[in-house]
Amino acid sequence: MCLFCQFVKGEKKAEVVYQDEKVFAFKDINPLAPVHILIIPKKHISSIAEIEKGDTELLGKMILAAKKIADDFGLSEKGYKLLFRVKEYGGQVIEHIHLHLIGGAPLYEDIHPLTEGDELEK
Repeated sequence: MCLFCQFVKGEKKAEVVYQDEKVFAFKDINPLAPVHILIIPKKHISSIAEIEKGDTELLGKMILAAKKIADDFGLSEKGYKLLFRVKEYGGQVIEHIHLHLIGGAPLYEDIHPLTEGDELEK
């Protein structure tokens, strides 16, 4: 069972900030900003690459949960970032869909794609 499923089932501790019947959200243990929340479906789906048409409503619920959490944390006025990482090259580490809600400070992109011959660091 994946780590995030263990959080949902209460088998491992997480600093929960929101949950409802379909969605579970908790603080990231390695935050990139003052506020960094992971929003996951309670249903295990490995990656965005694995979603199906029937998951549309669930993904919408995740985004609505992100909006509510952003409001609760006072992020809505100045803004925040929502980010899905998808598989290895997208930086996904845990194989369970998770939406990053990142805010509380100015956010910038610093993406440097590999060039031919470069090795992907593991």
